[in-house]
Amino acid sequence: MENTLSNRYTHGHHESVLRSHKWRTAENSAGYLLKYLKSGMNILDVGCGPGTITLDFAEIVNPGMVVGIDSSTEVIDQARDECRKRKIENAHFLRANLYELTRETFPDSSFPELFDVVHAHQVLQHVKDPVKALESMAQKCSAGGVVAARDSDYHGATWYPEISEMDEWMQIYQSIARENGGEPDAGRRLLAWARSAGFKDIRPSGSCWCFATPEDRDFWGSLWADRVLYSSFFDQALERGYSEETLIRVSNGWKRWKEDPSGYYLVVAGEIICIK
Repeated sequence: MENTLSNRYTHGHHESVLRSHKWRTAENSAGYLLKYLKSGMNILDVGCGPGTITLDFAEIVNPGMVVGIDSSTEVIDQARDECRKRKIENAHFLRANLYELTRETFPDSSFPELFDVVHAHQVLQHVKDPVKALESMAQKCSAGGVVAARDSDYHGATWYPEISEMDEWMQIYQSIARENGGEPDAGRRLLAWARSAGFKDIRPSGSCWCFATPEDRDFWGSLWADRVLYSSFFDQALERGYSEETLIRVSNGWKRWKEDPSGYYLVVAGEIICIK
């Protein structure tokens, strides 16, 4: 997901960001949608990033076509590489903007004009107008099809032990994300946004990621400790007047959390299934 959907993409595409994006699967990130998927369906995956969820969808609905779109050339190239490695033939990745999808967006007439499922994972929190984004998704969805979205709710996150630097990180992240035109507490707003987009049959739900084992703590704590110092978050924080010393302190707070054997982190996400 890139900055054409919002003023600026808060995370960027540093390795520490893509590390978490590549960890995502249909099972751990789109479980609420899986029961709706059937062989032969066509799926449009909006803001697909490096394509790990997209490719899982392709395996599930084969021989149906799955198209992943993202406005970042860098991650589309990575998704295509992963597609080749997994030898998946029914998935395609295109650089495209959700708001500007036309027939010409797709290379040829073999691509469907409408899709059975239009899906977005962790996208709506970054866009300037999530209602318009849902409306655009609906325009590419066939009658009776599914528009599906899942987004984290940052203030819904909880962790232990209490570490002041992580509280500071939350405040900084929320501030930057909103100044970039996004809504970091998107999860709780998905139902409202779907209603405003005109959907009548909306099936809301929620789920979470839990990081509490030593391996999971190391994964989650390390990537955020790195994101704070090496991703676009660092540059954007400096631009807004936060000092490098503050960000180093915040990064070290994440490291202390991951090294605590009692460390526990819960990422809460909202979900919606909208029947067109």
